[in-house]
Amino acid sequence: MPDAPFACATISEPYIRPSVLSDSERKEVLGSLLRYFLNEKGEDLDLPHSETEQKKALRALLNIRPPKVLSEEIQKDLDGFLWTERVNAGIISASELPGICETLNSKVRHYNVISLWKGDITRIDSDAIVNAANQQLLGCFSPLHSCIDNAIHSAAGIQLRFDCSQLMQQQKHPEQTGKVKITRAYNLPSRFVLHTVGPVVSGHLNEQHRNQLASCYTSCLNLAAQHESIKTLTFCCISTGVFGFPPGEAAAIAVHSVVQWLDHNPQRFSKIIFNVFTDRDYGLYERILG
Repeated sequence: MPDAPFACATISEPYIRPSVLSDSERKEVLGSLLRYFLNEKGEDLDLPHSETEQKKALRALLNIRPPKVLSEEIQKDLDGFLWTERVNAGIISASELPGICETLNSKVRHYNVISLWKGDITRIDSDAIVNAANQQLLGCFSPLHSCIDNAIHSAAGIQLRFDCSQLMQQQKHPEQTGKVKITRAYNLPSRFVLHTVGPVVSGHLNEQHRNQLASCYTSCLNLAAQHESIKTLTFCCISTGVFGFPPGEAAAIAVHSVVQWLDHNPQRFSKIIFNVFTDRDYGLYERILG
């Protein structure tokens, strides 16, 4: 195993889940949080009328908020609201997801360990999930952007951005493509988040891009393997969104990298999940794995 990458100092500290709020408590806390963050930003606006619009407004405010701590009281309310949102969305048990041997009748090596699942990665309770991050590692600052980086940071809460900021301040340089850092997952059902930077393909796809993408997968596996408590790991589709990597070739590289790693470490993980969000990506993985 390579030397462990720098990890946040709080990585070994357990995160205590907040209590789930009742429906009336959730609505009250949502309004209170929205007023707080609008005031923090220096805006005196009327609250949106619908709960859906209030949630969007809160997420947008958190998306653009720089990494800094909150008072204990506000942090408690925010954690309670975000965790209640996760519970209400429905948590998916990673350990109970069937392997591709059942769902695809696959004969790919390690078919009993590998699963394919289509859905929202912020709902899955695997020990760790992989985030497709940018080189600043601070999450997406574009309000309500549809990228997975934005979704993960929005669901986890502002502690995730703060931890990433601490890591980057101590590292003193942007994260390299193909490398990875680990943080706690806070208000996600998972326990840890692995933040990896995939290659940006703005022109012709070349061998360096392919090698960098493969490195993302092996780096995540290597780092996760260093934490004994991580037995289940969920990968997103790294670099296939705004980073421009062709989805079909990215899926092939993802599967090859994971299978090859498992060839040398067949007993390390109980479950490796390829998570996709679209029918197109599911079809790509289905053909490769099946």
